[in-house]
Amino acid sequence: MGHHHGHDHSHHHDLKGRNLGISIFLNIIITLAQVIGGLVSGSLALLSDALHNFSDVLSLIISYVANTLSKKKASTNKTFGYKRAEIIAAFVNSATLIIIAVFLIIEAIERFFNPEEVSSDLVIWLSVVAILGNGFSVLLIKKDADVNMNMKSAYLHLLTDMMASVAVLVGGILMKFYEVYWIDPLLTLLIALYLIYMGYDLLKESTKVLMLFTPKSIAVKEIVSSISKIDPIKNVHHVHIWQLNEEEIHLEAHIDFEKDIKLSEFDKILEQIEDKVYHDYGINHVNIQPEYGKCDNKKIIVQD
Repeated sequence: MGHHHGHDHSHHHDLKGRNLGISIFLNIIITLAQVIGGLVSGSLALLSDALHNFSDVLSLIISYVANTLSKKKASTNKTFGYKRAEIIAAFVNSATLIIIAVFLIIEAIERFFNPEEVSSDLVIWLSVVAILGNGFSVLLIKKDADVNMNMKSAYLHLLTDMMASVAVLVGGILMKFYEVYWIDPLLTLLIALYLIYMGYDLLKESTKVLMLFTPKSIAVKEIVSSISKIDPIKNVHHVHIWQLNEEEIHLEAHIDFEKDIKLSEFDKILEQIEDKVYHDYGINHVNIQPEYGKCDNKKIIVQD
């Protein structure tokens, strides 16, 4: 038994899908322009930005597919449906951020020892195009990024790439007027370090959800103590609390009762528990196993 707060998210999902589609198209154009421009100008920073933009395209496609899958209904062999698709997308996208960053660091170090002259005019103009394209994409999905881990992963890809393009623009200007060509690999290195910094937190958070860890905002012992105060509950044990996705937190527990109550009495007590954990802790799915005089492990946490 548990609360099921059903809302129609189909229109919101459609908007997310449309915004992701527009962002994918823009980033494909930017990537192609930067690859050609990077090869012609000889700019490693521009090529690294193009590589990151290509990762944006892939991450946005992954986010788009995950967003589409999350709308599919549950079935007998997929009882949760595809509700975790967006969490998996967030994990994959954050992991690719870090992998790409390591690749860029290696390339930057090599270029430090072998600096090359760069055609700065092309770098400047293409970085401006990338800033405008990514900036528009960032604005499109910013609102959803605040409440959805999948959208946040796509947002971070786009935001970091916009910042990288700003760095490339600054580097292009410095190379044009001061011929400081070592600024190209330096900017590449800084971009890569920032990618690692941004990707790590999201990778950690998505991993926790996939591993069924208890959300950090949930105090298990406090919840157990709160439920135990309801009469005639004797003991709360065998507790599992996990986050299915951004919208659902599940509680599963065994509850001992002081007396052999009727099923109708249990329903009333269950309603109290549901209301308490929902309003106090944001837990919206509750599954309770009632017990009376049963000999089992009474610890709060039991390894199944």
